[in-house]
Amino acid sequence: MQDFHTRARAAERAMRQVFPDTPLQRNVHLSERFGCDIWLKREDLTPVRSYKLRGAFNAMRKVLDQAPASKLFVCASAGNHAQGVAYMCQYFGVHGVIFMPVTTPQQKVQKTRIFGGDAVEIRLVGDYFDDTLSEAQRFCAAEGGHFLAPFDDDDVIEGQASVAVEIADQMSGAPDHIILPVGGGGLSAGVVQYFGDAVDYSFVEPLGGTSLAAAVAAGEPVTLGKVDSFVDGAAVARIGAHPFEALKNIDSAKIYAAPEDRICVTMLEMLNVEGIVLEPAGALAVDALVDVADRIKGKQVVCITSGGNFDFERLPEVKERAQRFSGVKKYFILRLPQRPGALKEFLSILGPDDDIARFEYLKKSARNFGSVLIGIETSAPSNFQELFQRLDAAGFVYRDITSDETLAEFLI
Repeated sequence: MQDFHTRARAAERAMRQVFPDTPLQRNVHLSERFGCDIWLKREDLTPVRSYKLRGAFNAMRKVLDQAPASKLFVCASAGNHAQGVAYMCQYFGVHGVIFMPVTTPQQKVQKTRIFGGDAVEIRLVGDYFDDTLSEAQRFCAAEGGHFLAPFDDDDVIEGQASVAVEIADQMSGAPDHIILPVGGGGLSAGVVQYFGDAVDYSFVEPLGGTSLAAAVAAGEPVTLGKVDSFVDGAAVARIGAHPFEALKNIDSAKIYAAPEDRICVTMLEMLNVEGIVLEPAGALAVDALVDVADRIKGKQVVCITSGGNFDFERLPEVKERAQRFSGVKKYFILRLPQRPGALKEFLSILGPDDDIARFEYLKKSARNFGSVLIGIETSAPSNFQELFQRLDAAGFVYRDITSDETLAEFLI
């Protein structure tokens, strides 16, 4: 039997019939900022704007080598995996049934339909992905189809390893360091198996979905009790069993958790400085540079930008979260005296760079006072310290609720 290295190279060669290799681009801005040689492997530039079609292609290719072209393929996904499967169903001329949650944004449903055309049928089932997955698997078993797992499949992992093959060819060898975004673990498992010990790795998960860290700590895959879905391309509650076999011996100190709000800062920076559109999961590797800065000085580093399927309707939320993380936007509840001139007095306390982004009366908490929700944007975090000092000196009573998740959920 061929070894993994040989099989990954065979998969990469076969892919060239479908789409070209993705660029490996040196990034001057990041290289200068972190004092090393940083390259971006632009998986956001595949035909479906993510690396997911690699695994879908390889798994389907292997099935079709042994079965009729009329084979039925089934998957469950709310995002990039669905689009990759749809694209490959169209390419191979086979029928695919793609199950997506009822809550999937129409933009993602439409893109999947565009990539698949008449080759795919989309079924919207369940409010939550677990329900969608169960129905997809039930349907697949009943119809005798082939279920295409997004990451927990050896052929999928082998297909994702084609990213490593391209990096090796584009660099004429292995880089010093690769930063890998982790969701279900398919991409990481493929890259690690291909390069082995020739490369130093960093693995980065969203803070709200650290399934790899939990599995390494437990010695086996475990299911997280709660997952923050903001980084939807990597918010996985349980690392795949097959990927974990390849990752179980990694050093836990090399696994990093990226705060969701910090990822928003990185997304905006890449968009505004570099003109690169990344989805939250696609920005994970770049975002982790701040965590690994001491380990990569003077090194040749590859960050895999794993996806760029970003719905710009989410941009206001991303900007909001980025500003709050950076400390240039805060919300607080002000107890405002109900007397003439009180509002004017408050406004006079604001600094020259302080802008009111939100002003809303919540209620009158007493006859002579009212509660007001205030949102302030400013140019530097230090401005808030000065503002609060002036408010204290003037006798205003206020409460900073920027980091209060419960209040923010209802009020902001």
